Amino acid sequence: MKICHLYLILISIAFFSGCASDNSKEKIEKKVVKPVVISTWNHGIPANQEAWKILSNGGNALDAVEKGVRTAEANPDVQTVGLGGFPDREGKVTLDACIMDHHNNCGSVAFLQHIKHPISVARKVMEETPHVMLVGEGALKFALEQGFGKENLLTEKTKKAYEAWLVTSDYKPVINIENHDTISMLALDENNNLSGACTTSGASWKMHGRVGDSPIIGAGLFLDNEIGAAAATGMGEAMIKTAGSAMVVELMRHGRSPYEACKEVVERIYKIYKGQPDLEWLQVGFIALNKQGEYGSYCLRPGFNYAIQTNTIKNELINADYKIQ
Repeated sequence: MKICHLYLILISIAFFSGCASDNSKEKIEKKVVKPVVISTWNHGIPANQEAWKILSNGGNALDAVEKGVRTAEANPDVQTVGLGGFPDREGKVTLDACIMDHHNNCGSVAFLQHIKHPISVARKVMEETPHVMLVGEGALKFALEQGFGKENLLTEKTKKAYEAWLVTSDYKPVINIENHDTISMLALDENNNLSGACTTSGASWKMHGRVGDSPIIGAGLFLDNEIGAAAATGMGEAMIKTAGSAMVVELMRHGRSPYEACKEVVERIYKIYKGQPDLEWLQVGFIALNKQGEYGSYCLRPGFNYAIQTNTIKNELINADYKIQ
């Protein structure tokens, strides 16, 4: 009788172990949706279109994110990125950007002037130097040495806006207009590799020399090719204080969905600023993409949107969920 009982126990253990093994296997082999590209704001639509030309033909995510965000850098009507970007309080257009690939290689430029495509300079920093970040005159010198053209980035439109601002010189950004100051893009390619890019002209009317989160790996952009990627938009100081994008990725590592991870970091930022005057005009938002092709976003206030494109979603603009009205 005891032998029969022992036999039944062993059979039960083997059965339930097999079930557990099957469930684990199912979890590990979850179908990956790819390629995927996600980017911030309505200028993410043309950016996604350019990136999709590469991704849909089997190209790599790094090329896709660089080419994608260049569309905003070259568009003078996008006054928060590249050519025609709002200047600082001295009337100078200064640009920040970073890029990161699936090997955790990254490049960055900050406080760069006179170069329309800082994202491409950032990629050159990543690929042609032993460094991660170049800034100011050094970044400009490097860009010129790499063959980038020097040009005036202050258009008549932004010059007039600057002159109007000088009348009051009040530094209080208008939510979702002057303080979204970024295009961020994340992509997952056919080879199941992630890359990301972030580029900006920074906060309008900032102090000369101010650098935000956009060129800072871990704040404005971060990815781990085993887990996922995240990028930020909004007032950069808040993302720097929380290492926002790195935290989103880390939360995904611990099982959060992209949406849940973005939401948790926004709520952390809210707690930091709660009760402070800056909360009155603060806006922050995150986008995230994991290795299964799942994506998500969350922001502090209404008004932030993002563009998403996959094989089944044709470049759709979505309003992100938000914390406070």
